[in-house]
Amino acid sequence: MSITGIVITVSLLLLGVVVCAAAVAALRRRAWIAGALRGLTGLLFVSLGALAGTITVGIRGYRALTHEDLAATVKTEPVAPQRFRATIILSDGRLAMYELAGDAFYIDAHILKWHPWVNLLGLHTSYELDRVTGRYNAVTDERSKEHTVYSVGRERPVDLFGMARRKVLGPLVDAEYGSAAFVAGTRPAEYEVRVSTTGLLMRPVVRPSRP
Repeated sequence: MSITGIVITVSLLLLGVVVCAAAVAALRRRAWIAGALRGLTGLLFVSLGALAGTITVGIRGYRALTHEDLAATVKTEPVAPQRFRATIILSDGRLAMYELAGDAFYIDAHILKWHPWVNLLGLHTSYELDRVTGRYNAVTDERSKEHTVYSVGRERPVDLFGMARRKVLGPLVDAEYGSAAFVAGTRPAEYEVRVSTTGLLMRPVVRPSRP
């Protein structure tokens, strides 16, 4: 969790509590207008603090993206015509192995880009891998043959991507979108799944030849 985000959250909440206390004091003195204004201001600070806290907690489900980042490595191994095994090692150390139907390995991700001023909370463009599936080369096969799909995302206390899609985060978000990449699964191979500021990409892993 971002230390900056925690500091800003606590500061806003404390300021809200102080202003609300001042509002109560003003109302006791029958200073109705001053009390109402202070009360509204205090509630505003409390609301901003709660929002900052929600974002700070929710961002734990995403990885910060400030450059090209290694999100996973994938090994593909054919087991039958239009069927292959994919072994995935995610950047957090998790291991997943799936048998997929299709001609290609397909993976997608959620990407969330904040407005520059939100960077004060310690937040930068973030991403989370979402799902993997088998992809057929021919559209007719996509329509008629078996589909296999698996989730590689993790449960999060706050789904920021879902909140962004519902416009709950409003002006805080610059852009939210999905990105995907796919490679052939018809031969044994190993790839790096990387995320850049333009989206997902996959590169073959070249192992040094043994002497």
